[in-house]
Amino acid sequence: MDYIQLSCILPDYEETLTEIIMARLGELGFESFELTGDGLLAYIPAPAFDTSVLSDPMLWPGDGDIKYSWKVIPEQNWNAVWESNFEPVTIGGRCHIRAPFHPATEGFEHEIVIEPKMSFGTAHHETTALMIETLLEVMPGPKRVLDMGCGTGVLAILASMRGAEKVTAIDNDEWAYKNSLENILKNNTPGINVYHGDAGLLRDMSFDLIIANINRNILLADMQAYAACLVHGGMLLMSGFYRDDLDAVSEKAAMLGLTYQSMREKNNWVAAAFTMD
Repeated sequence: MDYIQLSCILPDYEETLTEIIMARLGELGFESFELTGDGLLAYIPAPAFDTSVLSDPMLWPGDGDIKYSWKVIPEQNWNAVWESNFEPVTIGGRCHIRAPFHPATEGFEHEIVIEPKMSFGTAHHETTALMIETLLEVMPGPKRVLDMGCGTGVLAILASMRGAEKVTAIDNDEWAYKNSLENILKNNTPGINVYHGDAGLLRDMSFDLIIANINRNILLADMQAYAACLVHGGMLLMSGFYRDDLDAVSEKAAMLGLTYQSMREKNNWVAAAFTMD
């Protein structure tokens, strides 16, 4: 699948403006972002890209003096794009995440090898890092784990390494689905079942822990499906949204019988934990 790279240049580069634009683009289907010295790069599957949204003044905060351009990145070039930017990441001093072209490193509780393709979830983004920190804290414990919107499969892989008895990973993007299968093999975690689809697949399933690192709109739309398959006393971990969105997420969770427990925050991104009453 081809992807669109949207380049945004901000006058007098401001981090707050960048975060606002990232949040708004995320609601429009952009899947990953890369900060630059004067703005950001945003990526979206080519079939999902609608050029008309770029002319909406509500998309661009501030004085509107934001320059943007876009180009197509053919699928066969994407690996080279990621490899040129991908560096190993260590979370909490315990979990080391690297690409196959990086040397193995000893001394960590967990080392995960991720092929850095277009799938979201390399731990470079704050939300993935926050979820990894949380999993390192709450597991071992949960036996049946769901990674919803699994991306690269990094969270599912870590859950398996942390002792989960059964892990289910789901993503509606075919590229992510295939990338998760590939990364599961690389990390020798065959106990993970990966499915190509959405929350509609959750019917008749049951989990002790659900991980959902997506975006606010999808979380709000699918939270009822998550709650329906979460056992009594089970935990729902959600990320992919900003601190300002926590009230809306918590309100929807409360309506579904979920109790807010805690949150982690990094650069205004949040990972929040809820339990089923």
